[in-house]
Amino acid sequence: MATCLLIPTTYAPKCHQSPTPKITCSSLTAQSQAVKRHLLSLISDQDRGIKTQKDPARRASIVEAIDAMAVLGRDTVTTGASLSATWRLLWTTEKEQLFIVENARLFGTQAGDVLQVIDVEKMTLNNVITFPPDGVFFVRSGIEIASPQRVNFRFTGAVLRGKNWEIPLPPFGQGCRSKA
Repeated sequence: MATCLLIPTTYAPKCHQSPTPKITCSSLTAQSQAVKRHLLSLISDQDRGIKTQKDPARRASIVEAIDAMAVLGRDTVTTGASLSATWRLLWTTEKEQLFIVENARLFGTQAGDVLQVIDVEKMTLNNVITFPPDGVFFVRSGIEIASPQRVNFRFTGAVLRGKNWEIPLPPFGQGCRSKA
């Protein structure tokens, strides 16, 4: 199973390098703020996970920090309405996403934002990889709430779009998403 770190786009910087965003949630304890800062510092130079693929020790440190965040939030419901948002990908182990981001230059472009748009009420999750100025890889999914901290998803379709063209792709997988 892939591990991802997403942050709501209202907190994420627009550039691909991820300086530590300002932590504004007053309900976070000092301990969870410290753990979050540590995690963000670990991923800040990892190019969304591309560099981590070649550094097993760094990957293990990042996953350990994600697990520490999960422990601190274990009694929190993270699959409610607050999950509905547009989230910017900061780091992942998901090989297909990393492949697309790393190899976009083969198609004469570079990857822009990598987003996940979740709507709990409509039971949808959409993954979006942008290729500025006109391209996008868009994957549609349906979701079901599996537990207070887990969402299962099933891909329902995908499309690769350019300025004047579009290639529909069949659905190709399923999985789960936990929010730390």
